[in-house]
Amino acid sequence: MIVITAPTGQIGARLLRILLDRAPDHGEELRVIVRDPARLPVEVRSRVDVVTGSHGDADVVDRAFSGAHAVFWLAPPNLRASSLDTVYLDFTRPAAKAFAAHGIGHVVGVSALGRGTPFADRAGQVTASLAMDDLIASTGVAYRALANPTFMDNLLRQTAPIRDDGVFTGPLPADRKAPLAATRDIAEAAAGLLLDRSWTGTGEVPVLGPEDLSADDMARVMSEVLGRPIRYERQSLEEVRAGLVAHGASPELAQAFVDMVRAKGEGLDDGVPRTPANAGRTTFRAWCEEVLKPAVHGA
Repeated sequence: MIVITAPTGQIGARLLRILLDRAPDHGEELRVIVRDPARLPVEVRSRVDVVTGSHGDADVVDRAFSGAHAVFWLAPPNLRASSLDTVYLDFTRPAAKAFAAHGIGHVVGVSALGRGTPFADRAGQVTASLAMDDLIASTGVAYRALANPTFMDNLLRQTAPIRDDGVFTGPLPADRKAPLAATRDIAEAAAGLLLDRSWTGTGEVPVLGPEDLSADDMARVMSEVLGRPIRYERQSLEEVRAGLVAHGASPELAQAFVDMVRAKGEGLDDGVPRTPANAGRTTFRAWCEEVLKPAVHGA
């Protein structure tokens, strides 16, 4: 039995589709924890065991982890929270207790690049995510943290300005190259670890994407794929902070996001060499063709 948290999110929904295809061949049953089962497609609900509620709730994870062997763990974003501890550590503590109580053997979690760099202790959400990894590892489960850079899929939040104005924004210098990963590659890495649980101990599995890209690189590729000029406009960190607060983020979480972005600009994501094993398969051009272009044209 594999338990999947956040099964309607960007990564969890993709992971669930992969496991629905492959789990039967491995003799695996699937269980999901979801606040609103109606958000699951009807054909999915009929093929999985559904536990309704929040996976930050002790009673919910106690029910969900009963009889389970492996768990996919993702702490959902919550920019309205009063602190990072609330989002990562406090949210994960009930599950950490339940991992031990139910003898869960393997856990795969969504985390971030940055461990071991000089920036890891002042990188906002990333710092908290790494602390969450340490909490899970302390339970004695075999644990793999998927160490991710920025997601290509985050650009989908800017579909409207890309469509209407031919512009996307961000806080990093236009020529600052960094790794960029597609959520489908992250889901693929998670599926592989959940279905082949021959691994032991704790560690990280980076998912870097096939190439480092700058915002200028991304603008060039988007322009070619969309058939129209797309440009990048850099925002100041203060503009980023103010924009988050204006959209409902707490001041504490807005500042944490700014701290993360600042650390990325200083090299937070640059500490892991790219190899064939951690590069992923989805190029930014392929992602633009297959994901961004339909989203822009359908917006």
